[in-house]
Amino acid sequence: ASVAPQGCKLLQMPMHTVPARLAELDRDRPVAVLCHHGGRSMQVAMFLRQHGFERVANVAGGIDAWSRQLDPSVPRY
Repeated sequence: ASVAPQGCKLLQMPMHTVPARLAELDRDRPVAVLCHHGGRSMQVAMFLRQHGFERVANVAGGIDAWSRQLDPSVPRY
């Protein structure tokens, strides 16, 4: 199950599919990216910025840090 912060739209987009799926993202809305530990999502955040997305955030530490620090109900893997 996924939980979306209020006002957010969730998209699961594997890193290798991002270039082909850019049209699914709205450049006028903030975008937050995350992965397991934050490394791959940082690369995606940089890619998005290079392609005209101005409001991009990488979730530092990824899902693992989110689970440890904010919401222990999120499974760690």
